[in-house]
Amino acid sequence: MNTISAMPVNPVMKEGDFLPLHGTDFVEFYVGNAKQAAHFYKTAFGFQSLAYAGPETGIKDKASYVVRQNKLTFVFTTPLRANNPVADHIYKHGDGVKHLALMVDDAADAWFQTTSRGAVSAMEPIKYSDESGEAVVSGIHTYGDTVHLFIERKNYNGVFLPGYVAWNSSYNPTSTGLLYVDHCVGNVGWNQMNKWVAFYENVLGFRNILSFDDNDISTEYSALMSKVMSNGNGFVKFPINEPAEGKKKSQVEEYLDFYDGEGCQHVALATNDIVATVTELQNRGIEFLKVPASYYDELLERVGKIDEDIAPLKELGILVDRDDEGYLLQIFSKPVEDRPTLFFEIIQRKGAKSFGKGNFKALFEALEREQDLRGNL
Repeated sequence: MNTISAMPVNPVMKEGDFLPLHGTDFVEFYVGNAKQAAHFYKTAFGFQSLAYAGPETGIKDKASYVVRQNKLTFVFTTPLRANNPVADHIYKHGDGVKHLALMVDDAADAWFQTTSRGAVSAMEPIKYSDESGEAVVSGIHTYGDTVHLFIERKNYNGVFLPGYVAWNSSYNPTSTGLLYVDHCVGNVGWNQMNKWVAFYENVLGFRNILSFDDNDISTEYSALMSKVMSNGNGFVKFPINEPAEGKKKSQVEEYLDFYDGEGCQHVALATNDIVATVTELQNRGIEFLKVPASYYDELLERVGKIDEDIAPLKELGILVDRDDEGYLLQIFSKPVEDRPTLFFEIIQRKGAKSFGKGNFKALFEALEREQDLRGNL
């Protein structure tokens, strides 16, 4: 039996690292058909069935399917009737990210520390319990309709969270080697960058570790600005994009138009073998952006010696960039739904802590080719 109770908050303001985070707990998507979405992510991305909540578990207005691959957990939630918040979100935005859930030791304290510093509460701390223990959940609003949930599960041993039951399925395709969330990128509106940088600095205690302006991220036609926000231990990173003036519409503007507001543009998924992962994802139908073959002509001159052979990188369209601490390999999918909004990045870090600055021009030209095909450039 699932029980729910309000969680008392200990009102003590902290100094230093007042919001210790242990990483991304899960990413929750609001979607039009969660059963089909979960099947797609199992089939195409290699997730496994984990948990379910819906009418059979006492929830009457929505259904949620939870899938997992290594330390990567996605939740897909769909409304069962019109005129509820999930249905309203999908009507406006289409399928998209609603909750970026963060692991904490004390969800009540995380809520107090952030709301005391100016965050707007999305969910006061609530304790959920069942026969497997108890978990505490709270939340705050961030850009657009996106919400950060704080998840405290140190006293919970169940399959996912109280209220969910194990989702046992005879259909569980093999893993594609995806490991965990590397970072999540948000798109914000014109002149909103500094507001949200200040929000992450002042409210969550993050710091700005990298900045890119329109000189770094521009093509002949469009430009954008980006700042990377990271928590103290580097486990949680949220780059923030803002449009910049260009001759034509940038990818961020296209996103804002079709998502009807600010939101999570893409989720970067880590792997230890990007060639094997991307090969498998392509075999399962995931489509990726392609850069011109000429990108690889002077690749080694630009990035230096790498462990991988160039031929498979070129065949798959995988990009390479180096910073002072090593190099990374990355590739970006095409949008995974009909609105040109949400997509995924696959990334393998071999020491590098940056985000592929040297690939920006080739990547954004590839994005523009897709925009042009859609008539949105």
